[in-house]
Order: sequence, then C-alpha cells, then structure tokens
Amino acid sequence: MVAGWFAAGAAMAGLGVLLGAFGAHGLRERIAPDLLAVYDTGIRYHLIHALALLAVAWAAERWSNAWVGAAGWLFLAGIVVFSGSLYLLAVTGTRWLGAITPIGGLCFLVGWAVLTVGVLRAGG
Repeated sequence: MVAGWFAAGAAMAGLGVLLGAFGAHGLRERIAPDLLAVYDTGIRYHLIHALALLAVAWAAERWSNAWVGAAGWLFLAGIVVFSGSLYLLAVTGTRWLGAITPIGGLCFLVGWAVLTVGVLRAGG
C-alpha cells in the first residue's frame, strides 16, 4: 500500500509538472487569459494533491488503516475530476464541465477529513 501511494503521488506530481509546462508554453498564446487562469487553478490543485498522495504514503507507513487508503483514493479522484474538468474546460471552452468541478473539490475536502479520522483512529 505504501509503495503504491508513493508511486501514485510521484506520477501525479510528474504529470502536474508536464501539464503545467504545457499550459505555460503551449496554451499561453492559444487560449483566452480567463481560460488560462482556469487551467492554472487545475494545475495548482493537481500539484497540491499529488503531494497529498505522498503524505498518504507516509501516513500509511505509520498508521495503516482503511481510512488512510480511502483518503488516497479520494485525492486521486479529486485530481481527475476537479483538475481534469478544469483542464478540459480551459482547452475546449465547454463551460458545462464547470458543473462537475465541485464534485472533485468535494473529493479533496472529504479526503482531508478522512485522512484526519484515519490518523486519529490509529492513535496518531
């Protein structure tokens, strides 16, 4: 479990850097500034939660329980839904994608709450 979450965090961080570079160099001249700001928001939350996955790996080493693992899945889902919907919205201009973005934000919020519970239940 620990190696899997660490690998997921490292992979998501690398993907976040790649997508950030694409936004900075490939999109800056191609999309409107308001859509670039949307894309940048997706990158910011993507990278923060890639680091959160590394924290899940560390927590799983110290306080291995189902709560900690659930937090990892929620962070991963949040990256895909929150950041992914913002990337697609920015690149395609399809505004209805913004309607699913809060689902990813909720995944992030619940993930942090679940991680907190997992650590406290383990006696951390």
